Amino acid sequence: MKTILLSALSLLISIAASAGSKVEAMRNVVNGSYNYWFAQPDSTGKAEAKPIIIFLHGASLCGNDLNKVRRYGTIDAIDRGRNLDAYVIAPQNPGGAWSPSKIMKIVDYTLEHYNADPTRIYVLGMSLGGYGTIDLAAAYPDRIAAAMAFCGGGTSKKLGDLNKLPLWIIHGTADNAVGISESDKVVSAMRAADPSTPRLIYDRVPGMNHSQPARFFYLPQTYQWLMGHKLDTPNRPVGERFDILGSTHKAYAGLNHGRKSSGKSTAKSKTNKKDSKSKSTSKKSSKKSSSKSSSSKSTKKSKK
Repeated sequence: MKTILLSALSLLISIAASAGSKVEAMRNVVNGSYNYWFAQPDSTGKAEAKPIIIFLHGASLCGNDLNKVRRYGTIDAIDRGRNLDAYVIAPQNPGGAWSPSKIMKIVDYTLEHYNADPTRIYVLGMSLGGYGTIDLAAAYPDRIAAAMAFCGGGTSKKLGDLNKLPLWIIHGTADNAVGISESDKVVSAMRAADPSTPRLIYDRVPGMNHSQPARFFYLPQTYQWLMGHKLDTPNRPVGERFDILGSTHKAYAGLNHGRKSSGKSTAKSKTNKKDSKSKSTSKKSSKKSSSKSSSSKSTKKSKK
């Protein structure tokens, strides 16, 4: 009887650990690409293919310590309890500009090995990740269903192709790290290709600094807006905007204050070496943004 009870207890512990093991470290898995965190949706057992969300971090999280990528952003939001019915890819850039082709290699790996929907691939990022978001969307406008870029810019020579997909750009006028002129340049290139920019939302936010957009990654509406788009929707219309700035004070509502309240991170690599467990860190909230959005079609430029 004791043996049966111990076996049952062991099974329950195993099931509980499995249910909580949502985020997985992927090191040396995709050749010629980045190491990355990978989160699977809770409903992977269902027949319906799930979307893919790509989170691109800023320069402060670059390096070779994959745990840094969990300090803020989409993976941290999941750690805190944000439930996303999608596969989430959060690569780590060792340094320098993001490579669209390397990111897409991870996407292709995910499509090959998981029940993911190729018509619902989304990307969002801020700062260096904002540049990466723009460059990835410009490189693959026929594969990215929608994108959101915060306080970044773009280096692609194909910025005009951004008009093909729903894109939301947000940048603050008080950003002293990446000047708002960087986003202005992207929008100017888009308008040069098509003055109507039919799928663009551009918010130039008075008084918003460089760190405040980090809160957008914790809002459920952010992901609802992204996942409201599909590649096969006729004319690919841009979804209805929401008051993203007015919602920032609710960014952490219902989420855990500390990271990883339950479950463990598991690791996967071609060498079968287990990754060390991520250290818990607390994410300090960004300053509350009281700024209101300016017109999405503002043409006014600021100096860099």
